[in-house]
Amino acid sequence: MAVHPPLVIIKTRAEFLRIRGGSKWSGRGFLIEAKPAVASGGPARFGFTVTKKLAPRAVDRNRIRRRLKEAVRMSQGGRSRPAVDYVVVARLPARDMPFVDLLRDFETAFARLGRAPKS
Repeated sequence: MAVHPPLVIIKTRAEFLRIRGGSKWSGRGFLIEAKPAVASGGPARFGFTVTKKLAPRAVDRNRIRRRLKEAVRMSQGGRSRPAVDYVVVARLPARDMPFVDLLRDFETAFARLGRAPKS
């Protein structure tokens, strides 16, 4: 069994807002945005957004967030760029879509966003 490194999580609203307008990739279960981090040389950082409009019950929002976090953790190895901040915005299919499809979408997203995020 492969050991995956823990994620560095973005938590403050200011950091989420700073990443808006960066490079984007949209999949069936999520939208992901990327922007170079303010401090260069650190690991990739991730923020997750699951709105009440998407899933009114907290249990559903938490399930979606856990699935997205695990998919990022498993698919980022060597694919996400260091010193880049990512924000993952959930969509409803993320709750029920097969996990392998979620992983494949993240791998595609990291490949596309890995080209050159906007400053």
